[in-house]
Amino acid sequence: MTMAKGSNVAVPAPTVRVELGWRSGPGVPDADASALLLVAGKVRSDADFVFYNQPAHASGAVRHEGKNTADGVVTDTLFVDLARVEPVIERVVLAASADGGTFGQVPGLYVRVVDAAVGTEIARFDSGDATVETAFVLGELYRRQGAWKFRAVGQGYDSGLAGLATDYGITVDEPQRAEPTPAPVAAPVTPAPAAAAPRPAAEPVRLTKVTLTKSAPTVSLAKQGGTSGAMRVNLNWEVHKQFSGWGSKRGRATAMHRDLDLDLCALFELADGRKGVVQALGNAFGALHQPPYIHLDGDDRSGSVATGENLSINLDHIDEFRRILIFVTIYEGARSFADLHATVTLQPLNGAPIDFSLDECTVPSTVCALALLTNNGGDLTVQREARYLVPDRGVSPQRTVDQVYGWGMNWTPGRK
Repeated sequence: MTMAKGSNVAVPAPTVRVELGWRSGPGVPDADASALLLVAGKVRSDADFVFYNQPAHASGAVRHEGKNTADGVVTDTLFVDLARVEPVIERVVLAASADGGTFGQVPGLYVRVVDAAVGTEIARFDSGDATVETAFVLGELYRRQGAWKFRAVGQGYDSGLAGLATDYGITVDEPQRAEPTPAPVAAPVTPAPAAAAPRPAAEPVRLTKVTLTKSAPTVSLAKQGGTSGAMRVNLNWEVHKQFSGWGSKRGRATAMHRDLDLDLCALFELADGRKGVVQALGNAFGALHQPPYIHLDGDDRSGSVATGENLSINLDHIDEFRRILIFVTIYEGARSFADLHATVTLQPLNGAPIDFSLDECTVPSTVCALALLTNNGGDLTVQREARYLVPDRGVSPQRTVDQVYGWGMNWTPGRK
């Protein structure tokens, strides 16, 4: 149902997806969905803020699932398990922020609440009066007499996500302007009374992010602060259309989602010339604290794990790497990447996350090169590849990637 601003409706479903949507096009800014879990109108701590840099709440009740583009409409989705929202939480505020413009430049902005189990729409609010706002509270889920309801809000901010988050008690990590320091004035020295040691300040939330595009495909990890610790590479995908044997990795659409199996892999070349592959095939999961310093977390074939496939790269050993190629193959469940929407996120322990989406696949591809990391004088440069490759008959996806990027390895058949 379409709602008017200020109206509310009951939410009978125990789990919902909250979908922020808008029409894409030239000059249209990107937008991001976020959620704040409130007690008496404020967050208890910065951990109650769920957004692209902090994609899951510790309770498991709210998580950020990422973007999808279909038929000219972009959506960014939050999943909310209302049964797992802590009893002390009174409201879950559903917000949006514009990246690179204002919401007056974002056509067709809406938020809708969908029953996560069956996909039916519970509520929809279309926001058509935006002008200079760079952030919006579009709606909120709130408790009333033991049940959950959704209210259409439509409150705009011209101070961006930082201003919105600060209003709800979030500590934001922003560059601070230096103020002039007055000249010291001599004064009698009086012993100060003993005071308790101050409590350490909470780590502020970082709102920065990097999105790689065709026009801006590369980024330096060092310039983003990603020089140490483990960097997690996440691949998440969903299906635009449902065919026999196909399904959604996030479990959205059909009972057949268990048939689809994509594998996240990495070809590596170390500084000493050693080469190899990290992949589920052949149980070549790698290692994080010894060569190759790359580790695949596991092989997610169930379709029930919302976080998709992940591998980690140990940035404490940057000097050990010459190059790393991250790629994905279809192991079973589909004959090409057509109608699969995938998002890749590289999240350093320190520094801003780097993400990009794959373009629509228009060729019979079973392997896609995602990103190439190259060591340039002790700094890893990340380059968006997003290349769908078509193996020749009888040639494996791995051998195809090797041939295109000149790795020069010997391949033998493997199973998992």
